[in-house]
Formats: sequence, structure tokens, C-alpha cells
Amino acid sequence: MIMPRGEQLLLPASPWFIAVSILCALLCNLLPTGAWAGTPDVLLVVLAFWGVHQPRRVGLTWAFVLGLLMDVQHTSLLGQHALAYVLVMYVAQHNSRRLLWFSGWYQAVQMVPLFFLAHGLQLAVRLLAGDMFPGFWLALAPLLEGLLWPLAVVLLLAPQRRAPVNDDERPL
Repeated sequence: MIMPRGEQLLLPASPWFIAVSILCALLCNLLPTGAWAGTPDVLLVVLAFWGVHQPRRVGLTWAFVLGLLMDVQHTSLLGQHALAYVLVMYVAQHNSRRLLWFSGWYQAVQMVPLFFLAHGLQLAVRLLAGDMFPGFWLALAPLLEGLLWPLAVVLLLAPQRRAPVNDDERPL
């Protein structure tokens, strides 16, 4: 793949760092914020990020298992989060090569419709199961997740950034 001019080469992502970042996002989702309707799903953002940047290391199995854990934690219909997470992970992996050409903000603009789709799918599953409509504050969560995307790009790519070498003899 030809890199755009001015882009920095990244070191490979450590599997430990990926696992710790997913664990931290899971812990953020376990905080008792269930009463707030527009709470962003941090785990969804981190899974989508790793689906874009490391599609071979973080796959659909991770998304499914973590979705089931979120279903159990929220005491929601089993499979509701798992279905949304797997859908987001599939689309993120499918579009990863295209998304990597853009900066964090342009990636966020392209990920917001995917986050809306995930929350809409969860809402549809809940409504089909007989739950009540939670209100239009639910639409705030995908927007907040879109705002979290550039922050995730900066924080999760920071350990992979290589120190700049001022060597005129080496082109990279």
C-alpha cells in the first residue's frame, strides 16, 4: 500500500495493548450510566477502531463475545448488543482499507452512520421484543461516539508511533 505523503510509519500493534484497551473500554461500559439515554458505547468505538486498524487481530468473535457480555451486564435481550457489535465490526473490517486513507475527523464522519445503524438495530430488537420507546435522546449516543473517534485514533495509535529520525540518507 502506498502511503500518503507526510504520514508516519507505525509500529505493529502489541496484542497486549489491544487487549488492555478493549478491557478498559469494557470497564467504561460497566459504569452505572444506564439511566442516561444518550450515553456513548465506548466499547463499540474501540472495537470499531481495532476493526479498522487491526482487522486480522480483532475480529467478529471478539465482537460477538463482548456483545454477549454487554447483554448480560445490561440485562437486555440476549444477542442484542452482540448483533450490533458484529455488524459494526463486519462493516469496519470491510471498509478498513478505505478508511485508513483519511484523517481521524474524516473517519469519524464516515463512522457516525455506522454507529446510528448499530443503535437503530438495537432499538429495533428492543421494540420487537415488546419494550417501550426510550425517547429521542437515544440519537445523542452515535453523535458522541463520532466525537470519541478522533480521540480514540490519537490515544490508541500513540504507542505505535515511531520516533522521528532525522537522517537524510534514509527515505523512510
